[in-house]
Amino acid sequence: MIELKSEQGPDSAASDPTTIRRLYGRRQGHALRQGQAALFADLLPQIAIPGAGTITAESLFGDDRPLWLEIGFGKGEHMANQANAHPDVGLIGAEPFVDGVVGALMAVRDGGLRNVRIHHGDALDVLERLPDASLARAFLLHPDPWPKARHAKRRFMNPGPLDHIARVLKPGGEFRFGTDHPVYCRWALMQMQRRSEFGWIGETADDFLSRPVDWPQTRYEAKARRLGHEVWYFRWRRV
Repeated sequence: MIELKSEQGPDSAASDPTTIRRLYGRRQGHALRQGQAALFADLLPQIAIPGAGTITAESLFGDDRPLWLEIGFGKGEHMANQANAHPDVGLIGAEPFVDGVVGALMAVRDGGLRNVRIHHGDALDVLERLPDASLARAFLLHPDPWPKARHAKRRFMNPGPLDHIARVLKPGGEFRFGTDHPVYCRWALMQMQRRSEFGWIGETADDFLSRPVDWPQTRYEAKARRLGHEVWYFRWRRV
């Protein structure tokens, strides 16, 4: 998953969304098998986000379809399910972990999905290149919680990244966040309560304790359930 660190000081990443940064966590796990390496070499270039320029539906898909972005898609099961259920939507996924990208590529290949584009790297690179009010939906599902207080600045749910989310979401667009980690849950709510650009979609406890029917389960959520963890689902609308 994608987390950030400023190289200009301990607090600047949280206040400046354009600060120099680097990714935390592994970019590659075990060595890829031959078939996986071939898929990475052959399919990824066909559906990769271009390396430069403004990112629009027209540049990616040749039309003006709605765009959704998943920030850190794991192995892509949620993104692939959403793409399959919404063929007229363009799904953009950003993930730095090689094994995760390969998993998503397998899902794209096996599902014959034509409405997915992948960025192998930092989601902020994508967010910075999206025009204002260009996304209809954004997802941040089970990110690394960085539970120690001294690592809080590494969490994606911080002012700088959220400034980008607020900028690129269309009015009425939706930001979805899911976690099973109580520290990150409290932190995320604290951050979002400070934002005037978002309105919480929810009226009862069931609205954040029960997964919506159009919210496919991720492997991280399934693992959390097996471990007996409570999982929380939050939805905010860009106002």
